[in-house]
Amino acid sequence: MQVLALLLVLTAPLHAAVIGMSKPAESITAARIAQLPAAQQPAWAVYLERSRRQEQTDRAALAAERVGLQEIPPLPQESGSAHSIPLGRDAGFYQSAEARRIADTIVSFQIPNGGWSKNLNMAGPSRLRGQSWAPDNLNRHPSPDDFDTPRDPQWNYMGTLDNDATNTELRYLARVAGANPGPVGAAYRTAFLKGVDYLLQAQFPNGGWPQVWPLEGGYHDAITFNDNAVTESAELLSAAAAGKGDYAFVPAQVRQRAATAAGRALDCILKAQIVLGGKLTIWPQQADALTLAPTTARNYEPAALATGESADLLLYLMAQPVKTPATEAAIRAGVAWLEAHAIRNMSWTGGRDTPDGRRLVASPGAGPLWARYYSLETQQPVFGDRDKTIHDTVDELSLERRNGYAWYSAGPKEAIERYRAR
Repeated sequence: MQVLALLLVLTAPLHAAVIGMSKPAESITAARIAQLPAAQQPAWAVYLERSRRQEQTDRAALAAERVGLQEIPPLPQESGSAHSIPLGRDAGFYQSAEARRIADTIVSFQIPNGGWSKNLNMAGPSRLRGQSWAPDNLNRHPSPDDFDTPRDPQWNYMGTLDNDATNTELRYLARVAGANPGPVGAAYRTAFLKGVDYLLQAQFPNGGWPQVWPLEGGYHDAITFNDNAVTESAELLSAAAAGKGDYAFVPAQVRQRAATAAGRALDCILKAQIVLGGKLTIWPQQADALTLAPTTARNYEPAALATGESADLLLYLMAQPVKTPATEAAIRAGVAWLEAHAIRNMSWTGGRDTPDGRRLVASPGAGPLWARYYSLETQQPVFGDRDKTIHDTVDELSLERRNGYAWYSAGPKEAIERYRAR
């Protein structure tokens, strides 16, 4: 009992307060590009113009489809697109009529830019002529000046890496294309190569990827480590570059471009690792595309050190077949930071049906756990709410947000164990 009482005293917040307010992430604009060093400006200007032209092309394509229609089709069925696409079936499945039906649906929802929207039911019906390429992805909890408010509510996430979109579709198409050589798989090979070109066109000059491309503004323009957007894209391109197995059909020229892009992504990851007090730490959830500084995402996702994304990035770095001294240094520093900031003797308990909601409670012997976010100033846990307030204790959050987000996780433990086992 004395140990438990001491734990409760030591872990109780010394000061619980609103410690800050999240500010919206900055969009990529011509004005901001003009502030970059002169040598960097041309590549970014070309990138921004390419994004603008592609959005125009996509909008024109949908408008052309709708000419002569008596009625505009309703929005597509909404689902977790990554979960509606079966990637883990046995090899024989991908030769089946059912596998090809899903692949046909995926091809039908490919946007002219080569990417896909998110949260589509790819196990459902194919897209209709004139139908939007995206379901209703609008925020279910809108608020004034919400960071997630799109510039055009009728045109958002029209090409995205969020929620594993685009890369999941590409992996599935490769599987079906590989299992169906000859004319049967021709449409899937064509769609796959178009999707690879999407990744190449969407990649920033510095090697990162935005959450949404063509650019949508706000945090969608930031380099997105959330949902493994950067690493999944790099892994897909590395597989295409290798040209083995399901990817054997990828032409040599595309393989070379894919390999170069994957290398640039690795370089971006290393440069985006946060340095505090002269020491490498871990990574943010998202980084400003032009400065690489940590930036906000949604209202409750502050600019901070992000443990979940960092653990995934460490696993990616450790999986690299060739590791430079810079890569090894990034791995060592990231693992050391996670080990130093593990939370022990505490449990994250409760749920939506629990009277007091989810809470962090003393639990001798439990852990390790990590908060999702740590302050860039104090390197201590921080928590955001829908009203943009930043708190130093999770108990201060609204019940809806406290219950509705993974504020603590044991996820980084895998990266640490993988490092120790090397």
